[in-house]
Amino acid sequence: MTIHTAIIMDGNGRWAMTRSLPRMAGHRAGADNIRRVAEAAPGLGITTLTLFAFSADNWGRPGGEVSALLELMDEYLRREVARCVRDRVRMSFIGRRDRLPAALVRSMRAAESATCAGDALHLRLALDYSARDAILHAARRLGTGEEVGAEDGSSRSAFARLLDDSGAEGTIAPDVDLLIRTGGERRLSDFLLWECAYAELYFTPTMWPDFGARDLEIAVRDFDSRQRRFGGLPEQAAS
Repeated sequence: MTIHTAIIMDGNGRWAMTRSLPRMAGHRAGADNIRRVAEAAPGLGITTLTLFAFSADNWGRPGGEVSALLELMDEYLRREVARCVRDRVRMSFIGRRDRLPAALVRSMRAAESATCAGDALHLRLALDYSARDAILHAARRLGTGEEVGAEDGSSRSAFARLLDDSGAEGTIAPDVDLLIRTGGERRLSDFLLWECAYAELYFTPTMWPDFGARDLEIAVRDFDSRQRRFGGLPEQAAS
């Protein structure tokens, strides 16, 4: 079994505040934690890992924090690309790019190009991302009659192709199987609403910087214990 896991990486700021540290110290610790979780993912059957790095609504935060977050993401990409190539991790991005700093967009493109052959894990980072905006954008593309391939746009798979802007060479990510939110909150916060239609939800009070390989394993084991029926009866799901 292969799993698409999505994570809302929540709790960085609170993690820092409980340690009397500036909020950016928490965000930096959170960025460092991406590596630990990504390294653990393939061994747990996770082949696609989508992380909510920067929401479209995060632009409403103080300007200094926003700038520091985007600079941190640029730094993370430039630092981690070589490791991703070594570990056969493919990186891609979902969300808008037109509002991001030009230097960050260049780093994103470079990361996608350098890691495109990765086949151990597809690591997707959501930057300036809103699920509702993504659905609206896909609907507009469909309304203009944009080519969607052999299928007509009324099919779910064709619409998903319009929705997913991270796929290279015509590939798109599968629907989310397991959605994890750290930090104790219990909401989706406009993250992958279409893709999470039948996702199993897992909420943990653990703050993202403290969410390690063992925590990911516990979440996956919990996922393995659930019966996924997709609207059918239990005996249908079992068959």
